[in-house]
Amino acid sequence: MSLDAVRAVADAVLYEGYLLYPYRASAAKNRSRWQFGVLGPPGAAERGLGEESSMATQCLLGPGASTVDVHLRFLQLQTRQAQRLGADGRYADVEALSVAGRTVLSWDEAVEREAVFAAQPVGPDGELRVEISGGSDIEDLHDEAGTVVGRVVRRRWPVCAHVRLGAVTDGGYTRLTVAVENAYDGPVSTKDDAVRGSLLGAHLVLRAEGAGFVSVIDPPDDAVAAAAGCVQHRCWPVLAGPPGTTDLVLGSPIILYDHPEVAEESPGALFDSTEIDEILVLRIMTMTEAEKAEARATDPQVAAIIDRCDGLTPEDLQRLHGVFRPPADGSADVRDLEPPSFDTGGAPWWDPAADAAVSPETDSVMVDGVRVAKGSLVRVRPRRRADAQDIFFADQVARVTAVLSDVEGGVHVALVLVDDPAADLHDWYGRYFYFAPDEIEPLSGGAEPIQREESRS
Repeated sequence: MSLDAVRAVADAVLYEGYLLYPYRASAAKNRSRWQFGVLGPPGAAERGLGEESSMATQCLLGPGASTVDVHLRFLQLQTRQAQRLGADGRYADVEALSVAGRTVLSWDEAVEREAVFAAQPVGPDGELRVEISGGSDIEDLHDEAGTVVGRVVRRRWPVCAHVRLGAVTDGGYTRLTVAVENAYDGPVSTKDDAVRGSLLGAHLVLRAEGAGFVSVIDPPDDAVAAAAGCVQHRCWPVLAGPPGTTDLVLGSPIILYDHPEVAEESPGALFDSTEIDEILVLRIMTMTEAEKAEARATDPQVAAIIDRCDGLTPEDLQRLHGVFRPPADGSADVRDLEPPSFDTGGAPWWDPAADAAVSPETDSVMVDGVRVAKGSLVRVRPRRRADAQDIFFADQVARVTAVLSDVEGGVHVALVLVDDPAADLHDWYGRYFYFAPDEIEPLSGGAEPIQREESRS
């Protein structure tokens, strides 16, 4: 099948994190770049100047695989320097230059690159070399009268890499290894040097001939052991293309499911794809004209995003709001199913007051042979790591405010920290921390309820 089916997803991977909302050069979050899948020059990571230089993926091929096409895709850094022409005929670097109603900012762009190695034999180890030359381009800037008043100089540095292939047989399947190593041999003394020699957003697209790929996420029963033996390093293989096809694999620096696809409702790339499209589009539409102008001047890719969002119709926005899709496994439409029911013995489960057997004010639980109830003092011993804040609660002394039971029979102990300056406020509002009985340790002398008088006026 055609690579066009995976190119939209691959492009999303390529530009994930390229520029983040609000897409302006002045935004602090855009001062430190680049995105996922950066392969830095050898030794740069060890010196704290750049990212690790390699990535590798292992995937499974069914019996009969003959050749594989390897596509290595990445971005090459391109600096864009604005220069003003002085009265002395010399050009001077500037951060920004406004000419004939157009503003040009000095910034780091990128150029898409794709190295294609077709019909590589599956079996013998092989090594391929990628070489992308550097270079520079100059664009003159003219004022309204046609006079040259400045220029934009775009410069690129050489990028090179090794792609190594290997294959071994495992349980009737072939484990294919594709490893990429940055081979940049220029001087690297600063972080800027490291980025200039890096492969940015690097990822792989593999196409097999003679046999299909096997999912390493959800392998068939006879391939479970072989899939478990696959090792990934900064690159994860997933089946690509429409569901049911097996001739394509996307090796991504971002963990994805098999057969990823861009939602048909999405109007286009937004780069900041950890955000929900609808929310991000609405944020873009609320930007001021000055903010949009700076974003457009920051990068041509962003200018296209701003223009596209400004041109969305109410119908386009409605499509972003939500959609129902049938389950992929073909199971029944949940909208046609009756909700599950359970016997409450005639008492409405949402009304604790209707069930006299439940009373958080007086209920208790036995912990290490000690009765714990409202007012008891306990020491917190988090075990489940259900919340990142648990590390701050460890070994703290807390007061029990209630012992509660859920509809499944579980017991939860509501607490406020004794040393929390806002403990009284939390208690007044009923905002508590909840822990399981095995996450608390009763303290002696803390079983008597603590009475507090609060003003609620």
